[in-house]
Amino acid sequence: MPGASGASAASARPGDDPLTLGADFLPRLASALVLAPLALLITWYGGWPFALLWAAAALIVLREWAAMTDMRPRGWAVAGLVYAGTVMLAPVLLRADAMLGLTALFWLFAVVWGTDIAAYFSGRLIGGPKLWPRVSPKKTWSGALGGSLFGTLAGLAVLHGAGLGFSAALVPVTLAVSIASQAGDLFESAMKRRFGVKDSGALIPGHGGLMDRLDGFVAAGGLALLLGLMRNPGAPGQGVLLW
Repeated sequence: MPGASGASAASARPGDDPLTLGADFLPRLASALVLAPLALLITWYGGWPFALLWAAAALIVLREWAAMTDMRPRGWAVAGLVYAGTVMLAPVLLRADAMLGLTALFWLFAVVWGTDIAAYFSGRLIGGPKLWPRVSPKKTWSGALGGSLFGTLAGLAVLHGAGLGFSAALVPVTLAVSIASQAGDLFESAMKRRFGVKDSGALIPGHGGLMDRLDGFVAAGGLALLLGLMRNPGAPGQGVLLW
């Protein structure tokens, strides 16, 4: 599933060698090397396997949300249903666009994964002021900015490779999706602090739960779908990519 490094905007602890990778890096890398090609393959194939994959992901995320929050107060239960619904609806509705659905998903993956990976490494190598220490002590502004820059470039590179003509509007759109990806990561970090848990689960070695892997993708996909539906309700892939 989407989510490559799982350490958006992370930085080293004070005194750490920035070139020294975390102890969980290799398990995370191994999981990503399995999950990323699988996600791309099923996305390319489309159809019922694609829809079934995301339906299953939504159910798992809802289960992890329920375990974390105990669905109390009631607002958390409603929020969990919306969150899990976005897990499924964003990729499925974008992919359903016969003209640009596949391109929209590959673009979305590139933005989220590029943001995640670049934020991790730029945060560790550069360090500097913390982004929001009360919510996520390891995240830095250097990681956030590096992730946004590389995630935007990665998304634009996919669109260029797909043969889409350049539109200046795609730069802020892609950047906004990259920022949304990091906001989704921060949202889940805040949730975990609120409920006193380290991970949403233990499904994926080195990563935690599925929600830990999809936090950025849910926010980025939700924003992409919203933009696409606002501009072209019948073809959201075209809506978000054709300006």
